[in-house]
Amino acid sequence: MTDRTASDERQLSTRRGHVGDLVAGGAAPPAVPGRTLPLRTELARQLGRRRTQVVFALVLAMPLILLAAFSLGGGDDGRASGPNLVDLASGSAANFAVFTLFASASFLLVVLVALFFGDTVAAEASWSSLRYLLAVPVPRARLLRQKAIVAGLLSVAALLLLPVASLVVGAVAYGTGDLVSPLGESLPFWTAVGRVMLGALFLVVQLSWVAGLALLLSVSTDAPLGAVGGAVMASIVSQIIDQIEDLGIIRNFLPTHYGDAWSALLANDADWADMTYGAFSAICYATVFMGAAAWHFSRKDITS
Repeated sequence: MTDRTASDERQLSTRRGHVGDLVAGGAAPPAVPGRTLPLRTELARQLGRRRTQVVFALVLAMPLILLAAFSLGGGDDGRASGPNLVDLASGSAANFAVFTLFASASFLLVVLVALFFGDTVAAEASWSSLRYLLAVPVPRARLLRQKAIVAGLLSVAALLLLPVASLVVGAVAYGTGDLVSPLGESLPFWTAVGRVMLGALFLVVQLSWVAGLALLLSVSTDAPLGAVGGAVMASIVSQIIDQIEDLGIIRNFLPTHYGDAWSALLANDADWADMTYGAFSAICYATVFMGAAAWHFSRKDITS
């Protein structure tokens, strides 16, 4: 009995020695599901992708493209109507930033948000790496959450970088004069900078519905382009329907109806009503879409 116990102890000691040698030799310890796919790892992966680099390069280039367009464009075309955003865009850095946001909000920024969120899970499925991530094991809820957080960080960074770059380019090209609205009201430069950044933050919240829809489509298809394109198409259709005035109050329930509500910030006394409605509507849509994405992904049969 004593010899058998001694033999068991020697075998256990030998196994422990083998495990220690494996760990010392570089073998990974067993994965802890709650610590898999850390945010820094996913963020580094996404920042290293050519897609992300092109997106941020485009955001930085957008003000320069608009500046070149103004420089190449003609002067006064003889219109007798009052000034609009295009006429005022070259008046100061703040006006230039406001025009850049207006020109980008309805399509470019929608595409950026849809790209970051629509490419989350669908890209892994298209690379046939999704099932291997889940086999690490990365719990499905954690995988979706980590990817959504990183996509959100990249989206917020891109949406806030655009007005900052526009203000810098505009300050160099047009100076730091007052912001003048089409209604004739003016705001001091630093007050205008705060209003522009508040407008960008509103767009971050307002476009959350695009993020939620793109994430839902991303877990529903293995084609990243389909998820991104579906979210962008939904935004375009909503904007088209919103132009039909005969729909009356129904238009208020469209996710894009309050997309330009941040223009109220251009007045001396900002009206926060439409922005409040727009933010609440977008958050409601985003909550429903993201909840549906989590529910569907938790029950989806992963084959790729």
